Amino acid sequence: MLRTIRRWEAGETRPDDFYRPLVAKTYGTVTAAIFGPEPGRRDSEAELLSVAGMDTLEIVTRLRTSNVDDATLDGLRVTVDRLCSEYPYLPPETLLVEGRQWLRRITGLLDRRTTLAQHREILALSGMLALLVGCVEYDANDRNSEATRRAALTLGEESGAREISGWAHEMRAWFSLTKGDYRGVIAAAEAGEAVAPNHSVAVQLAGQRAKAWARLGDRRQTEIALDQGRALLETLPYPDNLDHHFVVDPAKFDFYTMDCYRLLTTEDRLAKTCASEVLRAGTEANGTERSPMRNAEARVTLGVVAAREGDIEQAVAMGNRALEGNRKSLPSLLMVSQELAETLVGRSAEHPAVVEYLDRLRELRGAA
Repeated sequence: MLRTIRRWEAGETRPDDFYRPLVAKTYGTVTAAIFGPEPGRRDSEAELLSVAGMDTLEIVTRLRTSNVDDATLDGLRVTVDRLCSEYPYLPPETLLVEGRQWLRRITGLLDRRTTLAQHREILALSGMLALLVGCVEYDANDRNSEATRRAALTLGEESGAREISGWAHEMRAWFSLTKGDYRGVIAAAEAGEAVAPNHSVAVQLAGQRAKAWARLGDRRQTEIALDQGRALLETLPYPDNLDHHFVVDPAKFDFYTMDCYRLLTTEDRLAKTCASEVLRAGTEANGTERSPMRNAEARVTLGVVAAREGDIEQAVAMGNRALEGNRKSLPSLLMVSQELAETLVGRSAEHPAVVEYLDRLRELRGAA
């Protein structure tokens, strides 16, 4: 057995279907987060581009015609997927403008003569774009975000797209989490899980429940929620497009776990391990950050652990690094940064670096 494990570690062989889930569970994560997709999986981005075969100008030109054909809908699907995939790194102002433009174009098709299937497809595409626009609005503290979320929920219900409805409930859970309404998080998550129990959004809903229970100090319910999310994620196929904002990729489970273990103060070692893994998965080999917002929260986690260990300079350095990214979700970043601030104040409130960090947080909160 030891020889077998050494061959796994050296990359000479790959554990089989029996051992891979056991190894992942041992480390508190899911199989695909450690072992990745099955060998030979096709490149999803190339597949997406090959489906439409049209550029933006041709799609817009087709939208101006009186009829809606399948080729136009194919082009719109690829466009919506592209926009959702640009969420992690595209400047929010740019993404918001482009997202709203395409939302107006697509919803304008609802007045055209279409088949029932095409009408439902247009409703679903509109719902997905409304989800994206609502997320970007909330990142920027735009008050329209709740109205946009409700519009997405309605579009999901009208189209019969349960996953869109589930994501609309997930957005409500996220909004509630950043506002400190932890019971509201649990209620929203349960509503979403009831609508889309077998979709990938249910994994993220379980993650939001776990985060809420962790902040309420209930370790048992936190672990239950994490276990439920982990079990569902193990049954889902590996995603075709890891960059899509409304796809739960396996690496994201470490992100949920990291947040919970940071709050369960007896689990600093696990929180640090998860944070390091989030940074590894969210950074390209050349140093480019593919998941800047997740990476920011991972650095806050490392800062909290450093503060608990008495390394105030390292804690502040991590906190400041988290605030430096160009792509931010301000509500989420302010929430976790405040948790770091409280940890720092509890250990060395008069330290000059801590005072400077607190001032920086106040400025950011005032600007928001």
